[in-house]
Amino acid sequence: MRLLWMLMPVLLLIAVACGSQSESPTAVPTVPESESGSVTVTPIPQVQASRAKSVISEGGTFIRLYSDPPTLDPHLAGDTTSAGIIVEVFGGLATIDRDLQIAPDLAEDWEITDGGRTHTFHLRETATFHDGRKVTAQDVKWSIERAGDPATQAPTVDLFLGDIVGFKDKTKGIATDVSGVRVIDERTIQITADGPKAYFLAKLTYPTSFVLDKNNVTQDASWLRTPNGTGPFRLAEYTPGETIRLTAFEDYHLGPPHIAEVLHVLSGGDALLMYENDEIHVTGVGLTNLDSILDPANALNKDVIQAPPSFSTYYMGMNVNEPPFDDPKVRLALNYAIDKETISTTLLRGLLVPANGVLPPGFPAYQDSASDYSFNPEKAKQLLRESSYGTDMEVFPDITLSLPGSFGASISPWNEAILEMWRQNLGIEVDVLQTEWATYLQDQRAGRFQLIGGSGWVADYPDPENFLDILLHSESSNNHIGYSNPRVDQILVDARTEQDEQKRFEMYNQAEKLILEDAPWIPLWHGDSGFVLVKPNVGDYLLFPMTIPRMRHVFFTDQ
Repeated sequence: MRLLWMLMPVLLLIAVACGSQSESPTAVPTVPESESGSVTVTPIPQVQASRAKSVISEGGTFIRLYSDPPTLDPHLAGDTTSAGIIVEVFGGLATIDRDLQIAPDLAEDWEITDGGRTHTFHLRETATFHDGRKVTAQDVKWSIERAGDPATQAPTVDLFLGDIVGFKDKTKGIATDVSGVRVIDERTIQITADGPKAYFLAKLTYPTSFVLDKNNVTQDASWLRTPNGTGPFRLAEYTPGETIRLTAFEDYHLGPPHIAEVLHVLSGGDALLMYENDEIHVTGVGLTNLDSILDPANALNKDVIQAPPSFSTYYMGMNVNEPPFDDPKVRLALNYAIDKETISTTLLRGLLVPANGVLPPGFPAYQDSASDYSFNPEKAKQLLRESSYGTDMEVFPDITLSLPGSFGASISPWNEAILEMWRQNLGIEVDVLQTEWATYLQDQRAGRFQLIGGSGWVADYPDPENFLDILLHSESSNNHIGYSNPRVDQILVDARTEQDEQKRFEMYNQAEKLILEDAPWIPLWHGDSGFVLVKPNVGDYLLFPMTIPRMRHVFFTDQ
């Protein structure tokens, strides 16, 4: 789903933002006609939660460190930082619940007919905006059409809503409405997809499909200061660089939050020191402090929770239209010149797992043997010699690695190690350019980077389409590196409507292997387990492998 900034303290990002993974593939199945209610996916092991045991004490303020989100507009979101706030303030027809199942949100149930193409949603009587007005089918239709309006400039809208009949005509400005979205009555909305796609409902859990209040959005240009959402929390205050304060919405249709408010500290600080001083309730454990915190003699050791792995892949992307990355042998050479195992064990303490493919372990269609990008400096040198650019560094094209971060700031040890391995094994020197996160996202979407680093992809829903199709189909707006292979495109298109799950996953396996043979990526890491400190009086701070609503589950105890 969402881009993840890899240059934030790695364990804080992975451990606090993510959670469990499946031991076996999980996927959204094809739903039989006329089945209604929640959609069940293959069971996933228990999501890791904090372990407070005493009586729940309603109310209180939960405090955590956070970063300024690039946007709070659901239809513009495309990163985990923004989504982490958005999913608490807004909502859509469906959601992913605490058991990682697709479940009703604003809709109380739905039927799927027409061979899996038509979805009829029935809205809850109790679903309201924060001002008390009931959510109607017209609100749903207006929101989808607002997301598709070219004036909105939603960066990922085609990826998550483009399966709806008539939606692409709306995004192109050749239609005034979306023909595949029909208001049946005040509480019934019908959405028709362009094919029977197993992942269609899952896409409706993404912020791009969230329902907004038309009056709130259209009557006040500064509406995001006081958004009238439908989520479990209201946005009560946002002072950039200082705080974001969310307050509980007591009439929330899925049940009110236990806590009264969530305070996000944006001004930074020493996270561990703030935790020790009781200034925040949760923090990830960085590599520097890991040994100390895991020592049973440390007073903080009793607060440690181990977070299971996340559905994430970190990578560098090579713009295949720019020299020297227009030669696949150069791309392969850079892959084989990195000793990821050594970096993982020595610098990352095994908390990030070396990646040799696109899909993360435990994810649907994951395959151990997707590629053989094991460290092989001799093979890397041979590939570079055989390339059209050769090994004469005097004429070899310049390479610039673009990373998110402040100008002049130090880069991560693992990135330094990768650059040094390229220098030693191939003689290639790489320049580094760092830009602020929001600007980095804009430049990445515009395809301005030669070598993309410092970011990764976290699943929005458990389906291989969310990685392979969304990131690497030639016409995907999230394909920022110009990668194109007609065979891969055709396989991905065919997989969209394949109804046999095993055949569909085999198709994704085939596509992934072709992609890795072309080597447009340098797969780096998958998120493995990390460690989190959570105050003993905090319960149900759930650690998910995806960005989904969680704060309404959190509670304090009388401990």
